[in-house]
Amino acid sequence: MRQATIERKTAETDIRLFLNLDGRGKSRVDTGCGFLDHMLTLFAAHGRFDLDVTCAGDTRVDYHHTVEDVGIALGMAFSEALGDKKGIHRYGDTILPMDEALILTAADLSGRCFLNYQMKMPTEKVGDFDTELGEEFWFGFSRKAECALHFQMLAGRNSHHILEGSFKSMARSLREAVAVDVEFAGEIPSTKGVL
Repeated sequence: MRQATIERKTAETDIRLFLNLDGRGKSRVDTGCGFLDHMLTLFAAHGRFDLDVTCAGDTRVDYHHTVEDVGIALGMAFSEALGDKKGIHRYGDTILPMDEALILTAADLSGRCFLNYQMKMPTEKVGDFDTELGEEFWFGFSRKAECALHFQMLAGRNSHHILEGSFKSMARSLREAVAVDVEFAGEIPSTKGVL
C-alpha cells in the first residue's frame, strides 16, 4: 500500500498527516487556515489522493509557518509513500482552465528538488490568505518530495481562480506521475537505476 503517516512538530506548528496515493479523493483537513483547507481538499479530490491533515500552528502571527510546514509534511508523505519509485510513470503534466484562468503544471519525481513558479497574482490576498504563500507551499513540498515542479499561468485575472487552478492542475500532474505503469512494473524509471 502506497501510504504514509507523518507527524511533524516544531516550535511553530504541530502537524499530523495521512496520505494514500491510491485513494478515492477523500479528505479531512483542518489547518487553521480556511483557504489552505480549501486548496488541500481540491488537491485530494483532483489527485484522487486520500488525505487527512490536522495542523495547530501560530496562525495568530500569520499563515506562513502553517502553509510552509504543511507543504513540507505533504512532501515527506509523498516521498515515503513512493518508496523507491519502482514502476511509476515519474512524469505528469496538465493544462487546466479555471474560468478565465489557464494554468500549466508539470511534475518530475526525479529525486531532485526544483520549483519553477511563474504565477503572477493580480492581488496580494484572497480573503486573509497571502497569495505569495502558494509558492511557499510548493517550495516546501518539492524540497521534501525531492521532485521538480513547474507552474505557469497562461492567463488569469482572478487570484482565487489562479490559486485554485494551480492546486487542481498540480494534483492531476502528480496523479499521473505517481501512477503505476504496468509496462515498467518493478523498474526504476531512470537509466541510472535510482531516483
